[in-house]
Amino acid sequence: MIVAIDFDHPIERENTCSVKFDVRKAVFGRDDVIPVWVADMDFAAPEGVTAALTARAEHPVYGYTVFPDTLYQSLMDWFATRHSWAIEKDWILMAPGVVPSLHAACMAYAQPGEGVIIQPPVYPPFFSSVNLSGRTVIENPLIRDPESGQYRMNLEHLEQCAARSDARMLMFCSPHNPVGRVWSETELKAVLDIARKHQLVVITDEIHCDLVYPDKPAHTMLASLARPDDALVTAVAPSKSFNMPGLGLSALVISDPERRRAIKAVFDSMHLPQCNPFSVTGFEAGYRKGGEWLDQLMVYLQANRDYVVQQVADRLPGISVSAPEGTYLMWLDCRGLRLDDAGLRRFFVQKAGVGMNPGITFGAPGSGFMRLNIGCPRAVLEQVLGRIEAALA
Repeated sequence: MIVAIDFDHPIERENTCSVKFDVRKAVFGRDDVIPVWVADMDFAAPEGVTAALTARAEHPVYGYTVFPDTLYQSLMDWFATRHSWAIEKDWILMAPGVVPSLHAACMAYAQPGEGVIIQPPVYPPFFSSVNLSGRTVIENPLIRDPESGQYRMNLEHLEQCAARSDARMLMFCSPHNPVGRVWSETELKAVLDIARKHQLVVITDEIHCDLVYPDKPAHTMLASLARPDDALVTAVAPSKSFNMPGLGLSALVISDPERRRAIKAVFDSMHLPQCNPFSVTGFEAGYRKGGEWLDQLMVYLQANRDYVVQQVADRLPGISVSAPEGTYLMWLDCRGLRLDDAGLRRFFVQKAGVGMNPGITFGAPGSGFMRLNIGCPRAVLEQVLGRIEAALA
């Protein structure tokens, strides 16, 4: 029997060492902002995940742990069923998270000083993983339609970037964080064609692949369109899908043995990953027991998304937003407020008491935007929008 999940139920997260809640003072200068920034949700994880973790905790020895075959099988089954993507066990390399995987990919597939293409506005670790590893950022900015607010790739410019003699990699985000695009098969095939032509390694961050709205086109895994000889690394994890990013376990799917060995050597050089018994348990439980929870989540998030779109249009002059196709993140266009990025941050933090991610942290094309996390009870969004409306008044 399917049990309806109460996503409206508030859960107290303060004093749980939560980044989203417990470092507000350090990040925003005050601890009373409503936190709608960090990309985790304020919902309880699927009951099956909590039950599995509780059962594991009841065994009182938390020793060194291996990755069991059932872990790999859970991932293979999920992607075969949900995404029509057949994965072989030998292709899977467990990793300590998608962000560490981005850093490791730069070190494995590009030499110091060589170029890595990214598509801003994009998740900030795309920049830092390239810069901190001593590689060179090559920017291929997305293009925003001024009428619809939707983004598309500049494929002509991407080809120019790929043709550079120093270009070695493309870091691809699908669905895209923060703009919420779910790329079409036509767009994905174009990316693969360009990468193939110019011998780029593509690492595709598909951590949000399960978070696509019921009224939008389904997500297509880039690897499901690839040829066997394409240089492709796919990063996936259950962490966003089932709201357990703190467990810190992800997977890389790499069909080519040499490319798999190259990134494994980077992890091995740092003795990563150290296998955590709770990460293993949560990972497998999410993929095995989280499906119904996820389906209900996306219906709830769609209602939240549509509520925000309507309320912003009706109540917040100077701000606009379009409905994302995927993720639980919304990209607010605040350029109508005519504030610079520092002023925009002051307005939302000091006047409105709302803690969001400044768009400028996603690269120069994010200037004038803010990222809003709608993975919270509706009552929280009502407070957020009410505070912003009062501040505008």
